[in-house]
Amino acid sequence: MERPSTTFRQGRVNHLLLLAIAAALLLVFGVLAAFNSQRTLTRSARSAAIDGRLAFTLRTLDPGMARGLRFEPVASTPRYSTGAFFAGDLYLAGPSGLTVFAGEGKLKRTLRTGVELPVAPITAVASGRLRGTHGPQLLLATDGAGLLLLEPNGDAAPTLHQLLPARAEAAGLTALLPLSTGDLLLGTRQHGLLLYNGQTLAPLSFSLPGIDQAKLQVTALAAVDAASYLLGTRNQGVFYVHAGTAERTDAASGLPDDQVEALAVRGHRAYVGTPVGTAELDLEAPGLHPTRVLAKGLFGHVLAVSQDQLAVGTLDQGVRQIPLAGPAHLLPASISAGPSSTVSNDRVDAFLAAPDALYALIDGALVRRTGTGWTPVLAPSATSQTLTDNNISALAFAPDGTLYVGFFDRGLDLLLPNPGAPVRHLEDDHLFCINQLALDPERHIIAAATANGLVLFDQQGTPRQTLTRRDGLISDHVTDIAFTSSGTALATPAGLTFLTPRGPESLYGFQGLINNHVYALAAKQNQLLAGTLGGLSVLNAETVTRSLTVANSGLKHNWITALLPISNGYLVGTYGAGIETLDSQGQFTPVELPTGTPRELVINPNAIFATATHTYAGTLGHGLLVYNAATARWSAVTSGLPSLNVTAFAARDGQLYMGTEDGLVRIAEADLP
Repeated sequence: MERPSTTFRQGRVNHLLLLAIAAALLLVFGVLAAFNSQRTLTRSARSAAIDGRLAFTLRTLDPGMARGLRFEPVASTPRYSTGAFFAGDLYLAGPSGLTVFAGEGKLKRTLRTGVELPVAPITAVASGRLRGTHGPQLLLATDGAGLLLLEPNGDAAPTLHQLLPARAEAAGLTALLPLSTGDLLLGTRQHGLLLYNGQTLAPLSFSLPGIDQAKLQVTALAAVDAASYLLGTRNQGVFYVHAGTAERTDAASGLPDDQVEALAVRGHRAYVGTPVGTAELDLEAPGLHPTRVLAKGLFGHVLAVSQDQLAVGTLDQGVRQIPLAGPAHLLPASISAGPSSTVSNDRVDAFLAAPDALYALIDGALVRRTGTGWTPVLAPSATSQTLTDNNISALAFAPDGTLYVGFFDRGLDLLLPNPGAPVRHLEDDHLFCINQLALDPERHIIAAATANGLVLFDQQGTPRQTLTRRDGLISDHVTDIAFTSSGTALATPAGLTFLTPRGPESLYGFQGLINNHVYALAAKQNQLLAGTLGGLSVLNAETVTRSLTVANSGLKHNWITALLPISNGYLVGTYGAGIETLDSQGQFTPVELPTGTPRELVINPNAIFATATHTYAGTLGHGLLVYNAATARWSAVTSGLPSLNVTAFAARDGQLYMGTEDGLVRIAEADLP
């Protein structure tokens, strides 16, 4: 009687064991299913990386040991365009570098572009814990220097790493999206979407026919959940990548514009900011089509969404708030300063989210949303001795030592030689876009070539006369100025105008000018060189005697951007072929530039300048070129610069003043190579 009972018990145990195994398998399958969507993105990225991995270097920077040449900022202030709260501190970043504030707003540390940081503007900031790291890091996207990874170190200098792709087009980053898997999505300006998994960097592909993903110009990224995201582009609308598939919507399917400026997600609703309105998407609806367009005609530069309201940051109309329940209508946000409030018409560069509040960077100031308004938190650091703008286009010293600083789109500032004197700012319909500043050697006054005429100043720095087409110029847009033995020559996009005792006289293609669009001038004795979009014209007595182009001479590029007289001829700067010398016989010789200088080098307009000991050339994106007369050699300078886009020069008392895309700096000429 014992054996049947034992058999029954064994059979029951076996049955229970089978049920347990089945339950365990179901649990495993359930867990796998739960994590399957999260792993889909990583698997597809690793699959893409097998054949398409990008080479990169990962090195540790030492922000506590600034190296290289010491360029001193002049009347400049940091300009913030992005930022984040991280580890209890506030990090604000932009072209000037990175500034760290303690929670109460106390300045803790400043890391400057070109000194403690690589020479590249910071374009985006995010925080996350990447695969293989010990803790969360602050992630900084740069336009040209790849990715910076920052680890706080208390009151000491933070630890900084740089991930730099070998391909230059992959180093220009525009957007970041850390994933819960520990991977990181990186949007690039012209090389599509990349994924960094802690060990490899590879293009991230998704299945969508007809799209060259390697050339996507990514502008924004936003997570929908752990396995899906939105990708905004410069000219191809927005992509929704989820469950191994991708959908796209653009202007043809209802998006206000193909140019996506910003993305925001809340639940299954997504918002796409464009220059002409903001679209709302229902991500659960079949197909990816806007359900409605909010704020038509409003430039949606940055977005932030809460449960009941969408905040739209614009380029010139401040913040507009849109209620999401019921019919959408615009509510202008105000910036409160004490008891009074005014509607902001300033530029909004970023929204910064905190656990209990929303912050914004509005025209350089950090503000916090309080109800329907915004209250300043950190006031702009500008003082009476701060330049109006950082984007410099022209420089010139007046005889009394006043430095004229021209901006691309903000008029000009006068830095007076008196210590502590406030900066004078001049801006109107004519003094707006400054192309060139030049000292008249006869009258000892400054002349400003602008996009809206020629403005002449008196010796006290007051604009006294403005010349336009109504006064005989061939065009209102003046690009360069040259003083000759017979008067003043003006370069314009329509030809040349000479201001002589007889009055204004003009010359253009019909009289033999090689091209009407004149960018640069150089006068030497009785000769005038006109550099144009189509080559060089040589003039004597206001008559074209010869024209030189790629077709009939040794000139390497027809687009001439800068000219400088030298002892044996001229230096000729081009848009795409660097610098050449032109001798008195009309022969061109390429300048031997330092090793590593690109052959397609762009010299910025009017950015060749000489002193008694050095010659300087400002480039587009490759820093400063310096020629030392004592050694007869050129050197390239990038370290210490606030920007690799060098645009203007002036010199006085042994000091070189240099304008860049991000501020004014100076250095003693004796310290240069």
